[in-house]
Amino acid sequence: MSRQPIAVALRALRQTLLGPDAPAGRPLAARWPRLAPYAAPVGLLAALGLFLITLTVESDWGLPTTIAVLFAAMTVAPLLALPRRPLLAWRLTVLALLICTFNAPAGQAWPWTPPLALGSIAVLAVVVARVDRPVLAWVVTISTVPVLFLVHPNNRVPVLLLLGALAIVGDLIRHNRLSRHALAAQTELSEREQERRAVLEERTRIAREMHDVVAHHMSLIAVQAETAPYRLTDVPAPAAAEFVAIAASARDALNDMRRLLGVLRSESTGPQTAPQPDLTDLGAMVDAARRAGMPVTLDAGPVDDGQVPAPVGLAAYRIVQEGLANAARHAAGAAVRVTVRAGPSTLGVRVQNAPPGDVRADPDTETDAGHGLTGMRERANSLGGTFTAGPLPDGGYAVAAELPYDAEGGDR
Repeated sequence: MSRQPIAVALRALRQTLLGPDAPAGRPLAARWPRLAPYAAPVGLLAALGLFLITLTVESDWGLPTTIAVLFAAMTVAPLLALPRRPLLAWRLTVLALLICTFNAPAGQAWPWTPPLALGSIAVLAVVVARVDRPVLAWVVTISTVPVLFLVHPNNRVPVLLLLGALAIVGDLIRHNRLSRHALAAQTELSEREQERRAVLEERTRIAREMHDVVAHHMSLIAVQAETAPYRLTDVPAPAAAEFVAIAASARDALNDMRRLLGVLRSESTGPQTAPQPDLTDLGAMVDAARRAGMPVTLDAGPVDDGQVPAPVGLAAYRIVQEGLANAARHAAGAAVRVTVRAGPSTLGVRVQNAPPGDVRADPDTETDAGHGLTGMRERANSLGGTFTAGPLPDGGYAVAAELPYDAEGGDR
């Protein structure tokens, strides 16, 4: 004979008698929120009423007052413990059924008072719907002991049938509840999976569109800029250098685009380990702008190693990058000054261009791109900083940002 069923039965018996309690049901506030405030007062009044009824019956049976009060307390105690500790309530009920019997008058059909008999049925009905089947088998078996030894022979069969019916109905209720919970969990999991797939499909679509449109044109720009000096005759050296700078910038943009497409197509949303530009790369960016023909001046004060966090350095780099692009687009040929100052707790970034030689569209009213200033402002706000942009009295334009090193509200 296998020892596994015996071990399961012994574990179930230990849990039934001394083990942890069965899980309580849903709180009343979750089921009937309107009735929850009245549950405690009504329950206490009902318990008090049962206590007084039991005390009256026990006194009529001739018990001393002290014993009558004890028996009445043993009758009410399981009902008080039932909502939160159903298995403990059943244990107290069995104890009360075994003790509160010797006081019954001779010839009494039932050995217990009506509150104790009805209360024990209510406790058993709740317990059998909360415990698993091995514990349920022990609960029903132990509950039959007082019936077999204390109930009148004429009433034993109906009581035993009632116990069996309660066990079957309680097991069905528990099985149905577990099935509904499993179905709800599976439904929630399926909904989350559908949402995740929808997000991934949308990201893939965006990546595909960006690759088909932007990456294609950037590749053409890079190729044309690299081959222009060979297709044209008598190209001046400055113009050839500008073609080289255009090709390099286009290839850098393509690399950034490929990295972005990889992020969009990736299902993982973990941190990216690809190197990101920071303040140390500002010089290279300004040199590239100079090679492209922009008169740019970089005024960057000393920055201690580790003083500026990586997110702040990246945001400053992107703001300067977009500021130079706006200056090249709207004030071609105008002098541009980039100022970067590292303070004790903030990093100041400012990109200012002189008045353009010809009138161009103002960045705030530009309609062909229209997202440069928005992106710079979002980068500054994400770190808890400030961003300003607007025309200057002399006709130039300036963008400025103050980026704190450690902002509690920043989205790092």
